[in-house]
Amino acid sequence: MGKVAKSPWIMHYDASSCNGCDIEVLACLTPVYDAERFGVVNCGDPFQADILLITGGVNKQNAQVVKQLYDQMAEPKVVCAVGICACTGGIFKECYNILGGVDTVIPVDVYVPGCAARPQAILDGVVKAVGIFQQKADELAAQKKNPPKAPQAAPVEEKAEEAVEAAAEPAVQTAEAAEPVAQAAEAAEAVEAGKEVVAND
Repeated sequence: MGKVAKSPWIMHYDASSCNGCDIEVLACLTPVYDAERFGVVNCGDPFQADILLITGGVNKQNAQVVKQLYDQMAEPKVVCAVGICACTGGIFKECYNILGGVDTVIPVDVYVPGCAARPQAILDGVVKAVGIFQQKADELAAQKKNPPKAPQAAPVEEKAEEAVEAAAEPAVQTAEAAEPVAQAAEAAEAVEAGKEVVAND
């Protein structure tokens, strides 16, 4: 983990775990492991969270909740799936109500397997998540600093030429349409003058 510009806030959500991984997540917050020494702060508000830490597989009842929590988080954001159930669905994968891992609903950046995941593995996943968060923050800042250029408009001279051509097209069509009428008028005058009229094929 490199230098971090701010302390990322982590929000923990229990999708449908057996509470085994949840206990290990809580153990990471105790002084024994002290996850906050890496600059992270635990919170319960998705609008303030930077990292979403999910335990348990996603089922049909909470799939929309998981997606809503993810959508409510501001960019940049990182998702960390803790435990084999959050990664793939685990032993509950074949259950009728389990959709699978977290990545079946939202994109996941860090996978921490285990049943239950050890606190050391969770801390390693948190450190990787913090590094990914800082990388995304740097990319977002670079995009804001150098926004993509808007497409350039065509020069005024080209627009004027296109306008002249567009205005000339109806006049040409009108002249072509008026040519048979002019020929008929000439033929009528020739008949009156007693001249022989030759039809143009």
